[in-house]
Amino acid sequence: MTSAGPFVLDVAFQAHERLLWNLCYRMTGVAADADDLVQETFLRAMERPPLDTASPLRPWLVRVAMNLARDQLRRRRRRGWTGPWLPSPVETAEDEASPAYEPAATEGRYDLLESCTFAFLLALEALTPQQRAVLLLRDVFDYSVAETAAALDLSEANVKTTHHRARRAMAAYDVSRRPPTRELQEATRRTIARFMDALARGDSDTIEAALALDVRALSDGGGELHAARKPVVGRQRVGHLYRRLAELGGADARFAIRMLNGLPALVIDFGPVKPRYPTRGVIRFDLDQDGLVRSVHSVLATRKLTAVRFW
Repeated sequence: MTSAGPFVLDVAFQAHERLLWNLCYRMTGVAADADDLVQETFLRAMERPPLDTASPLRPWLVRVAMNLARDQLRRRRRRGWTGPWLPSPVETAEDEASPAYEPAATEGRYDLLESCTFAFLLALEALTPQQRAVLLLRDVFDYSVAETAAALDLSEANVKTTHHRARRAMAAYDVSRRPPTRELQEATRRTIARFMDALARGDSDTIEAALALDVRALSDGGGELHAARKPVVGRQRVGHLYRRLAELGGADARFAIRMLNGLPALVIDFGPVKPRYPTRGVIRFDLDQDGLVRSVHSVLATRKLTAVRFW
């Protein structure tokens, strides 16, 4: 590499970091993993730069990042996860329906905001790492078949076959998808406010009335914290779970509603707690077509909270 190499790479980092991070976050569902993968991509660029210096650097960086992300996914699945696995929340803009750090949309099947929602990221978990990579490049980032093949070191025929299988695996999501529109954002915000007010008053009837009969609550403590290791299902059981969680906070707890992954969510600092109990967390709600809470996600694992501000 010439003496200008470090400067060129620094410029490339600034120009391409956002795209690489967005790809790696959607590939892994974990903001901390995306941070590490982007850093590793540029470390490889410094240590083993591409031989063809005349070609644009961006396709080469995407190829390295996607290979690293697929490897990360495979390792995670081999290791397993203690209790339910949930994506890590990331902050999105309060005043517009797009992530604060990226453009509002692409020409893909799914726009950028929808592709970072919990519903979408959880649906991606049903895909193999290769299917996930192809679907993201084709249907979110609007890559052509040829561009996708080059980015993933696949033949174009393989890309087409993998893309077809990935879309088939996303069929259930596509049937029930609810992109984070303004209306859904406002309905979710109102529901959270009512839910928190009812918790503060200990109003069990109002709490349960906000929940669908078959509501499911998932808690991701990553094995490091006390958290339910199986889904909690049903209006009464979920209501009881969150009444207990509210009691954990005590007088020193702080709460705020923030826009995370396209929808309002509850950010909590519990204050002083017993050992192995969560000190911080994010609780988010998905509504059904009737405006009732159909799922509640509590993200408590420390590594999952690196992209959220806690005062």
